[in-house]
Amino acid sequence: MSKLFEEMAQGTAEARAYMEGERKGYKVTLPESIDVRAIRNRLRFSQGRFADAFGLSVDAIRHWESGRRNPEAAARALLVVIAHDPHLVMRALAQSHSLTPSWANAGKEIAKSGRAKRRV
Repeated sequence: MSKLFEEMAQGTAEARAYMEGERKGYKVTLPESIDVRAIRNRLRFSQGRFADAFGLSVDAIRHWESGRRNPEAAARALLVVIAHDPHLVMRALAQSHSLTPSWANAGKEIAKSGRAKRRV
């Protein structure tokens, strides 16, 4: 059998097992490389604006675009999602401050007042 056929058969078997409840998850396959410049240019963002919009560093973007570095797996996953639906990612990141647990702000409250704020 050809390698392509074997990969397709394996993928079909994994999908069937997942649908039948025999498998509790799936493995995501990420691209080995991603064209960051093409994504950024399609959005018509400067490197700085792209970095700010998606919580990335300008230095990382420069390294990726120049080919000096390849994004790590988590960054590639984010870049794939950005390429697919950048507005979804921007909305999610804009709302992310509301996901901070209340205990995470306790240190900020102590620093401001000099004492912990009492919660009722």
